[in-house]
Amino acid sequence: MEEENIIVPTNTAYSSCILRGNIEQLKKRYTFLTTGNIGYSVLGKPISYIRLGVGSKEVLYAASFHANEWITSVILMKFVEDYAEKYNQNGYIYEYNVRELFNKSSIYIIPMVNPDGVDLVTGAIPTNTGIYNQFKDISLNFPSIPFPDGWKANFNGVDLNLQFPASWERARQIKFAQGYTKPAPRDFVGYGPLTEPEALAIYNFTLAHNFRLILAYHTQGEVIYWKYGDYLPPYSEQIGQMFSEASGYTLDITPPESAYAGFKDWFIQEYNRPGYTIEAGLGENPLPISQFEKIYNDNIGILVLGAIV
Repeated sequence: MEEENIIVPTNTAYSSCILRGNIEQLKKRYTFLTTGNIGYSVLGKPISYIRLGVGSKEVLYAASFHANEWITSVILMKFVEDYAEKYNQNGYIYEYNVRELFNKSSIYIIPMVNPDGVDLVTGAIPTNTGIYNQFKDISLNFPSIPFPDGWKANFNGVDLNLQFPASWERARQIKFAQGYTKPAPRDFVGYGPLTEPEALAIYNFTLAHNFRLILAYHTQGEVIYWKYGDYLPPYSEQIGQMFSEASGYTLDITPPESAYAGFKDWFIQEYNRPGYTIEAGLGENPLPISQFEKIYNDNIGILVLGAIV
């Protein structure tokens, strides 16, 4: 694609406003795309989705559960743009014909689960506003966490990937023992599962579909977590191995302190189908956008194969 025709920027901090503009531009250029909202954030920002394809095999890819992992939104949006352009050209992506894949599978993309938090970390919320100060007031109770770069939670100070009804009480026990007993920049589980509108939106959206597989995108570590408890969905380890080989990432089991109440944990528990947390890139969050090209190239195989296996 000619550089002047590229819609999704891969060299700048990616806010919810940029995301909404990109979705409008992509929809205008690629009229076969289906777009909509699954719900709204605490501050009323839309949580958008894009559907690639019309096939009966449905999968879901979601990103930016955590604010300072916003580079994952760029990964999914660049994939949308590349996929749509290859469809127009009757081309191939990761050696698969896109039009054939489009007719067989429906890839649902939720590029930014946590728009309020992302806007804080990317500088889209002015520092002289009441909203910024409300984030900062929570942060002042946790001086060891850098602000705003260490912020993972939503506007209410709840970690959205600790909100799902998969041993939520165990997650609460672990995080409370670590000192996260109230709204915090990270690791506060909330006052119950699904109390936050962003978590409830993706939960309800999942229940309304028949997803055969989900990918939850995070950073960092170049690792793929595939397991929850003693659940062993059919082919889940084999698919994880395929993803590992395609990306060069390690296939592993989630560390005990993070092994509960996540989106992929609940999906595996609810459906006994493959679910994966992809920890993209290496370094300290938020990863610099200069890493984007390597991260994207590492993950393109996962994003295509997820709709095929």
